[in-house]
Amino acid sequence: MSDAQLQQARHQLAPNGVLRAAINLGNTVIAQRAGENGELSGVSVELARELSKRLGVDVQFVTFEAAGKVFEALADDAWDVAFLAIDPLRGEQIAFTPPYVLIEGAYMVRDTAPFQRSEQVDRSGVRVTVGAGSAYDLYLTRTLKEAQIERHASAADAFEAFVAHGIDAAAGVRQVVSRYASTHEGLRVLDDSFMTIRQAMGVPKDRTEAAAALAVFIEEMKAQGYVAAALERSGQTAAAAAPPATL
Repeated sequence: MSDAQLQQARHQLAPNGVLRAAINLGNTVIAQRAGENGELSGVSVELARELSKRLGVDVQFVTFEAAGKVFEALADDAWDVAFLAIDPLRGEQIAFTPPYVLIEGAYMVRDTAPFQRSEQVDRSGVRVTVGAGSAYDLYLTRTLKEAQIERHASAADAFEAFVAHGIDAAAGVRQVVSRYASTHEGLRVLDDSFMTIRQAMGVPKDRTEAAAALAVFIEEMKAQGYVAAALERSGQTAAAAAPPATL
């Protein structure tokens, strides 16, 4: 990406002279924090830092505990760039780049549950808990025909409700549900995925110059191996860097 492109988009990417980057700590594949007030890390954090470096501005991280909260904060002009999964509903207000990471959405169930494949979850009387406003909540809202969705403020809250209230399944990012199941006896994660979550960068829909520049930036980061290396540095080798697209 040329300096000219960046300078043309700078007024939209950092209109206040600082790049405000929304970080979703609810998705530990793309962002992590060391302790409650510790240092941020992860592929989304590294991408935000690299973008701010190229723009020649400081980066300000605006953290959230759930993707739905990131989306809600758009109405309050709380961020300039965000790291969210691509979804048609979000796309009405956010201009997304091509994806930089591909993640599986998977169900966590009890060892005694009759489910072996994801499609078996969509039955009458089955309850599925999700983090409200997450990519998998939006997707399952469109696709589940029989099962009932129960929404909670965050993925962590959804998992707690799943265990405490005998809910049939909990939906989430595979790495996150797998980690939870491994530390709680009697739980397992279905082998197949119910969706592919396409993680991308995004800006408010009306910032067209910023969207165009950001798309070029993310493609460069993928093609140069930056995304794959950042995933490895943060211990997320199970996640797949999305292949470069043809712009």
